[in-house]
Amino acid sequence: MRVLIDIGHPAHVHLFKNFAFELIKLGNEILFTCREKEFENELLTNFGFRFVSFGNKHTTLKGKILDLFRFGFKEYLIGKKFRPDIILSHGSIYAAITGFLINKPHISLEDSGNMEQILLYRLFTKAIVTPDVLKEKLGKKQIRYKSYHELAYLHPNYFSPDSSIYNILRIREEEKYCILRFVSWNATHDEGQKGFSYEEKKVLIRLLSDKMRVFITSESKLSDDLKQYQILIPPERIHDALYYASIVISEGATIASESGVLGTTTFYVSSIRRSYCEDQERFGLVYNFQESKAALVKIIEILNDNNSLSKQSEARKELITEKIDVTAFLIWFVKNWPESIRIMKENPEYQERFK
Repeated sequence: MRVLIDIGHPAHVHLFKNFAFELIKLGNEILFTCREKEFENELLTNFGFRFVSFGNKHTTLKGKILDLFRFGFKEYLIGKKFRPDIILSHGSIYAAITGFLINKPHISLEDSGNMEQILLYRLFTKAIVTPDVLKEKLGKKQIRYKSYHELAYLHPNYFSPDSSIYNILRIREEEKYCILRFVSWNATHDEGQKGFSYEEKKVLIRLLSDKMRVFITSESKLSDDLKQYQILIPPERIHDALYYASIVISEGATIASESGVLGTTTFYVSSIRRSYCEDQERFGLVYNFQESKAALVKIIEILNDNNSLSKQSEARKELITEKIDVTAFLIWFVKNWPESIRIMKENPEYQERFK
């Protein structure tokens, strides 16, 4: 089997990596395509995957429209040359249209619910595979599974924390630290959205610095006064850093969900609501705030309660018990295509075997 996987975000590399490892091991051929957003190329290289990069993305409206045609044409050429049996992506319009043009099925994994993107690719997609907590109803093509995307790579079947991250961070193992994640707010679905203001970021850092070391990971370039906090680790080690952190505060839903499923006390602070982060609040793993000022009040409360910063091990175990192994499910779904879509439509509980 030949599988083409299009990547639009560093987290998508993690989403598909164990699926790719397993299929390659079984003798299948995998090719990734990507655009350069942060460190997709570095991750794909470090994991040893075969990939083609289409270059940098634009941030202006005019540039994004040009990219739609530029990247779409490049994706089509790769698809025509590689001749995949199936195409996978996380909601990629380029992958969807390529599948349509070369008459190969495109399967999208979707957890954002950004309808302006979904409406673009849905027509050209055979199946849209989503967490069951996603509130949006996407029609007959939607297949719901009982988990989150993050458990495709942070499930205990695949992830074991490596404490050598302390050496990379250059801190002692007994030393507490936090991770702050700031986003650039220039994606199509970010227009009019917000997280922390610059002044609130400085207040947040001051509050946290009194208690622990502060590290920042940011989509956009940090201002000169914040650069001293920038986390300097290999990108593939971010999950070890999230696991051992005392607290994670993130404007990005992916980092928030990742640290949540790892059992770290987490704050997701964004005007964009994400159903999977809200579901993790049910387990006491992620605090969700649409308003930054309210988040700051709760953060201060948590910082003054040492018990709240302890590892949420039992909550994590409860979550893992309830959810399925997404990678195992995806491997079965693709290997048994198109019969798998019929099975899931007729018997959604079939997925319980992937726990």
